[in-house]
This record gives sequence, C-alpha cells and structure tokens, in this order.
Amino acid sequence: MSQAPMKAQLIELDEQMQGPKSGGKVVTVQFNPETLKLQFANQIQTNSSGGGDQSQGSAGRQFIGSGTTKLSVQLWFDASSPGANGETIDDVRKLTQDVTFFITPQAASTDAKKFLPPGIRFLWGSLLFDGLVDSLEEALEYFSPQGKPLRANISLGLSQQKILRSEFKSDAWFGLLGKSPKTIPQIPIHAGQSLQSAAASNGIDWQSLASSNGINNPRFPGAGTMLDPSSLGTGK
Repeated sequence: MSQAPMKAQLIELDEQMQGPKSGGKVVTVQFNPETLKLQFANQIQTNSSGGGDQSQGSAGRQFIGSGTTKLSVQLWFDASSPGANGETIDDVRKLTQDVTFFITPQAASTDAKKFLPPGIRFLWGSLLFDGLVDSLEEALEYFSPQGKPLRANISLGLSQQKILRSEFKSDAWFGLLGKSPKTIPQIPIHAGQSLQSAAASNGIDWQSLASSNGINNPRFPGAGTMLDPSSLGTGK
C-alpha cells in the first residue's frame, strides 16, 4: 500500500517564538508547493570615513547584524476539491482565510494595546522554518456564474532574523519530538481519555496529531484508538 504524500503545514507559534502555541492554529495546505525560495542576507554598513582603500575609491564595510533569511512559497487553492472534512466549498476564500490569519495582527497577551502578527512555522518534510509573515499576495483566478471565486493562489513571504542553518534529518518533526524515526511508538487512547491529554503527555501538538490521523472529535477519539505520530505533517 503506497504512503500518502506528506503535506506542508503552517503552525502558529507562541509569542516567544519558541514552539507551537497551545491550542493555536494549524493549517495543512491543500496542495504542496512546487518550489520554495530561500533568500539569505547580511546587514553590511559602509563607512567612508574609516578603513578601506581610499586611493581606490573603496569604503570600509562593517558587519552590523546577524543576518536574515526569507522564505517565499506559493500555495494553490481550489474550491472544487473537497475541504478538510469533505464538505463542499462555494468560495475559495473560505480556505485562504486560514492563511491570511498569519499576517493579521493579534493583541499581545501581556499588553492588549500592543498588536503583533502571530509567529508561524512552515513545516514540510525536512524543512522547518520559524518566522513572521512579512508579505502576502492573493490572486483570485476563476469565478462561478454567481461571481464567487473558486480558485486562488497565495504568494507567501516569511522572514526570520538569523541565517537558517539546514539540518538534514529524515523528517523535520523528529527534531521537535527529540526522538529518532525508528523509536517512535504509536500512542494508545485509553477509556475516557481525550486526544489533547494523550498528545500533551507525549509532548506533541494535539491539533497536528488530530489532522495527521484524521480525528474529527478530539474530545472523544475512542478508547483503543492507536495514533501514529510518525504521520505528523502528512495531512490526509
């Protein structure tokens, strides 16, 4: 039996950008992107008054920052394809609003007058990128006779204030769990136990676990259910 393709996920981070937010938003993309673009940059300051070879007309340069990394990704959406629960979608914006959420400022928990966009984790296979959405462009491309948009693509730009270091692991989420791919057992659900408590006891985000295992009711997943954490990030 062939394994379902792994799907990329957008995961809301906590305000400290240290990890997934408890109860935060998790979006599994409808279609995986065809390409990803990573852009690296250093902060260089030119100093014409000191250093450099003045006779050659060159100026001294000084590294003044830790650098930045930008990730550009294009996501496609089609209302004619069934939604996450198999429901019919009549307006593609019902799907894309889950992505535009990540550029919408939210009130900070420590100061209601301070608004910040939520941190976001792009997770797909061995690529894990934590940052903030600094640009989002949505194109509506196909319309129903009633004028409702049915297809769309979103150009999403994320940035982080450091140079991303690649870690070549079999799957990025193994590093999140701190376990190797060969030693991850399935998680049993006991009588009266919710998916949230089972996920918490194993240090796993429950929304990602529910999505990857097709659980529609996390409060009553069913005693005896065996959840597979190795399917995290695969979508359906």
